[in-house]
Amino acid sequence: MGNHKTGRPEENEFAPHYKGYISQVLEDDAIVALEAELNESLAFFRAIDEQASKTAYAEGKWTIRQVLGHIVDTERVMSYRAMRFARNDKTELPGFEQDDFIRGSSFNEISMGDMLREFEYLRRANILMFRNLSPEAWDRRGVASGREITVRALAYIVAGHEKHHRKVVRERYLSLIGATN
Repeated sequence: MGNHKTGRPEENEFAPHYKGYISQVLEDDAIVALEAELNESLAFFRAIDEQASKTAYAEGKWTIRQVLGHIVDTERVMSYRAMRFARNDKTELPGFEQDDFIRGSSFNEISMGDMLREFEYLRRANILMFRNLSPEAWDRRGVASGREITVRALAYIVAGHEKHHRKVVRERYLSLIGATN
């Protein structure tokens, strides 16, 4: 186990609204993508200082810390789904409302260091989980948010979602705080 390429998900493995995230991932192996992203993401977010991390690019938009918290929350939800479906659990899983998660959080009161440690530990745990799946588990399907999805697609969504939000931070936030990341 763990010594095989995961392969890219086919379009019939996920709902169309996930295509944008999956297309962010260039690698043909989700585990390779998740591993490569980890150090890139840690370096990227560590370069943002504590005060700047509380910056939002516009009124009513999330702060950088909230974006990072959203990345962590979404990775946790998607990897939980992947674990359930990989274990052949056929229970339909509910969706989640990202804005409710943000309103219910205290991300702006948590240090960037602690948030990055949480992201790192979660990502490392998920890499191990995905690495140890059997080849059959990658193809297993379940229903989440009312849509069928494979374990492979969920791994790619985790990787692509993080890349998407790092790009948003780079394009919309960093110029406001004078960072050159």
